[in-house]
Amino acid sequence: MEEDNQYLIEANAHCDGPCGVYDPASARIAGEAVQSMTNKMITLAENHGTDSGSAAYINTMSRYAAIKEEEAQKCKDELLVLWTDFFKPQHIESIPNLHDIFWNAAKLCSACKVEVSSVHAQELMDAIEEIHNLFWGVKGKEVPWIRAS
Repeated sequence: MEEDNQYLIEANAHCDGPCGVYDPASARIAGEAVQSMTNKMITLAENHGTDSGSAAYINTMSRYAAIKEEEAQKCKDELLVLWTDFFKPQHIESIPNLHDIFWNAAKLCSACKVEVSSVHAQELMDAIEEIHNLFWGVKGKEVPWIRAS
């Protein structure tokens, strides 16, 4: 009878997933949606004045809020995958504040979920841009930061 060990193959990888599946673009897209919905909520509130109790207002505002919160969570999930799966201990040697950058970005996602703050929405986009630049720098590529909106 042959030993079962002869069929074992050792494989090593840098990332948890195959190379090429990680990209901060999905966090950027979600962050842009957060910023867009935040701005729509602010504009809607400013333009409705005393009509803020109407069914149309409540419906529109609640839809914007639901999308904002959903996209903020998507953004957070995408950032956490990059932080915990793509970046490795050797990256901390060259980027000593890596954990702070991601922790602060994740906290901004949470802030954008519970607040309607154009300042925090912009800070989130700035954090995502910083992560974009770090990510592509680690990969040795220059990929421009391009926003959809």
